[in-house]
Amino acid sequence: MHAHDAIAETARPDAPSAGLAKDPICGMMVDKTTALMAERGGRTYYFCSPACKRTFEDPERELKSMRTRVTIALTGVLALAILRAGAFLALAAGATIVTWAPIPALPWFTWGVWLFILVTPVQFIGGWGFYKGAWNSIRTRSINMDFLIALGTTVAYLYSVVVVFAPDLLPVKVEQRDVYFEVSAVIIAFVLLGKYMEEIIKKRSSAAVRKLMDMRPAVAHVVREDAEVEIPAESIMVDETVIVRPGERIATDGEVVEGSSSVDESMLTGESMPVEKTPGNSVIGGTLNRSGLLRFRATRIGKDTALSQIIRLVEDAQASTAQVQRLADEATRYFVPAVVAVALAAFVGWWIAGDFPQALLSFIAVLIISCPCALGVATPAALMVGVGKGAEAGILIRGAEVLERARKLNAVVFDKTGTLTRGEPNVTDIIPFGKMKDTAVLRMAAAVEIGSEHPLGEAIVRAASHWQIDVPRVSRFEAIAGHGIRGVVDRRHVLLGNRRLFKREKVPIDHAEQAMARLEREGKTAMLVGAGGKAIGIIAVADTLKPEARDAIAALRAEGIEVVMLTGDNERTANAIARELHIDRVIAEVLPGDKAKVIKELQNQGKIVAMVGDGVNDAPALATADIGIAIGSGSDVAKETGGIILIKDDVREVVLAIRLSRATLRKIKQNLFWAFIYNAIGIPIAALGFLNPIFAAAAMALSSLSVIANSALLKRMSIST
Repeated sequence: MHAHDAIAETARPDAPSAGLAKDPICGMMVDKTTALMAERGGRTYYFCSPACKRTFEDPERELKSMRTRVTIALTGVLALAILRAGAFLALAAGATIVTWAPIPALPWFTWGVWLFILVTPVQFIGGWGFYKGAWNSIRTRSINMDFLIALGTTVAYLYSVVVVFAPDLLPVKVEQRDVYFEVSAVIIAFVLLGKYMEEIIKKRSSAAVRKLMDMRPAVAHVVREDAEVEIPAESIMVDETVIVRPGERIATDGEVVEGSSSVDESMLTGESMPVEKTPGNSVIGGTLNRSGLLRFRATRIGKDTALSQIIRLVEDAQASTAQVQRLADEATRYFVPAVVAVALAAFVGWWIAGDFPQALLSFIAVLIISCPCALGVATPAALMVGVGKGAEAGILIRGAEVLERARKLNAVVFDKTGTLTRGEPNVTDIIPFGKMKDTAVLRMAAAVEIGSEHPLGEAIVRAASHWQIDVPRVSRFEAIAGHGIRGVVDRRHVLLGNRRLFKREKVPIDHAEQAMARLEREGKTAMLVGAGGKAIGIIAVADTLKPEARDAIAALRAEGIEVVMLTGDNERTANAIARELHIDRVIAEVLPGDKAKVIKELQNQGKIVAMVGDGVNDAPALATADIGIAIGSGSDVAKETGGIILIKDDVREVVLAIRLSRATLRKIKQNLFWAFIYNAIGIPIAALGFLNPIFAAAAMALSSLSVIANSALLKRMSIST
């Protein structure tokens, strides 16, 4: 963990006065007024114990501790197996001292004592985590799986201790006085091994977040007092000049002031091609400078950077709780006491039937087989894999609630400008008349538009620059409101504007009407160009479609989702765009403030609606929709209000986000279903005495691992267009 990830202690007086919070490590609900606290990324977290807080500060700490406990437990079980094997071999060879009776030379030293010596470290060192969890669950009145494990293994252990050291206290015949040290040890070893494997898989599942965190450089080079100095990256201040050389990672968000280079932004945007950066361009902290030296002005630092916000969003989503999981948690509150009741009933029933050893085994087996470990990891496992997978592709899912709503999604509303289109006008058509060439028409139009701040004029000048046209100077320039502009270029009077301008100047345009009408039907702004008293051509300008928009709409239609286009543009232009994209429903001429009302109307019609927009102008609509999907570059993450954020400016990611959300929720439901079925089948079998506690522990561990493995299959899902 980097130094700037260190956790700052929060002063106790700042603690909220009331309410419960979930321990991010063990999942226990704790009272905020008495819990331990720590801060990360400007947020406060609450812990039930110092151990959980230490694990939060050092994520590898608990894994190392668990590895030690697993080693102790497995070593003890291996020693037990060797001891048992030796005893059986000795008996087979005719030895007579291998009995449960005291050895003549050492009357106090029986095989039972050997087992006691081997199992005790397993019980109280290997199983310490279960006792700690059980105590916390009792303290917070939320009995959990640790309570069941601790209760079952302790009963087996204590019964065996009594058999070895005070057998006369038991209402059991001498020939029935068996010990169950192995049962306790093997159960602890199995469950610990299963939990250890779960933790390893979870850490692999959240690799995307760790990769993002590792992208933050530890040091940076800044200019202070006219000299370059090396400082810790977290010490950069806003407006400082930062220097980044080829091969170095950019330390924070900023704006290039000097130099040019190509920057690899693939870890943030998923875009494989490096992005060229020149003065005026923005850079994102954590991305890799490839080729040239850059100097940039720091604009955002610390928790305000795009990378920090992305990490926080992913962590929040992975830690969130879906409604289905909340229902499972609620059911567990009643499930655990019911299990203890069933276990006691099985114990009493077998005891009354005269089989005390079987009563004990059934009691332990019921407690172990019913342990709801699989329920506990069903949602977090799928969420961690799904959200991590999305983060790798630049798709940020804010929380589990988004996944649930995605399942019923049946309508997607797109904002037009900047979402389906590029958001700026471009020259789309040049139609010359007579013997004129299209470059000559564009040359005249660009000459009178040089210096224009009007978007249409800028589009014409930009097109001339793209075609490398040498634009002449204009004289006697005049703008005519509501008509267009005119000026003198190469000693010729040039006009650029609408029909009214040419009618006013008495320039005939009959031969242009058919082409003008066609372009206008296509939703384009058509401008006539005249020179020397004649109309020499037409230039059409429009906000052009993004090339990937057609694929996105087609994919959504294939999923059976209705697509709606919502825009403030005029109906003619909106319908032209809709025809190109095969969108059936268009809602045009809507003011920005009224977009949320339109979303509400669609919801009142029974639709589950996703709104796709730029996340700033469309914020009210994004917030009103069942799922808000915000599109924008990584540097704009702070402004986004959507439930799903697409870092890349690619509307095809909308389809991928919906598919990933649905796939993740399917995994959650599959996990919960199998976890409940497993318990429903296993408990009666254990209560009736058909299940040995050791096999119950193995099955319980296997069920948790199966849930983790099922969730891990999400990583195979294709995140590509």
